[in-house]
Amino acid sequence: MTDEIKNRLLTMSDNQYGAFSTNIIPNAKNIVGVRIPKLRQYAKELAKTLGENSLVGEDDFYYEEIMLRGMIIGYMKVDTDKRLVYIKEFIPKIDNWGICDSFCSTLKFADKNRERVWKFLQSYIHSDREFEQRFGAVMLLDYFVNDEYIDRTLTALSEINTEQYYSSMAVAWALAECYIKFPEKALPFIRQSDTDTLKRTIRKICDSYRVDGDTKKQLKKEFWHDKRNG
Repeated sequence: MTDEIKNRLLTMSDNQYGAFSTNIIPNAKNIVGVRIPKLRQYAKELAKTLGENSLVGEDDFYYEEIMLRGMIIGYMKVDTDKRLVYIKEFIPKIDNWGICDSFCSTLKFADKNRERVWKFLQSYIHSDREFEQRFGAVMLLDYFVNDEYIDRTLTALSEINTEQYYSSMAVAWALAECYIKFPEKALPFIRQSDTDTLKRTIRKICDSYRVDGDTKKQLKKEFWHDKRNG
């Protein structure tokens, strides 16, 4: 990105927020501390005024530059084919959960292009790379937990390799959301998940205000005493 964009990010930085972000996103590098709402506002401004030209340059140094690039891809006006090309080019830049999750949440075009995006996601769902797996899982969570896709989504989540921490966490998060909306469909898939992912899924469900107390007690009784949970 240009020096002008870098300098603008520095003027928006908040040292305290930067220190907080560094603590909760351990593998992120060079965080200057721009709060997400400000970053989104700036991304929308660049997407509107410069469009694809705002993506020129590959010398991203700051964490926020990478995040900004991902947001611009989501916000700018381009056709679906071109946006998917930009997404494919961006995905190798994802090396932490913060970049991944903010990027996914900005790709609202998926709501109107679900089948096209579904096909695009398959190589990431079946990838052996941790953050490609997370990208696939979070995209499923954000755009495919609905009546039309729930069966396919649960099957896809069960096919993601969850041996690595950040992919396991994403699948657990997605399975929890599936359970909250479609409990009878989701429960068999939760039971089949590996031990760590199962634990994380139940914790996510029990942390939700959308699940009643009795249901939480039943889940804890079944899974906390399951032999896999010790």
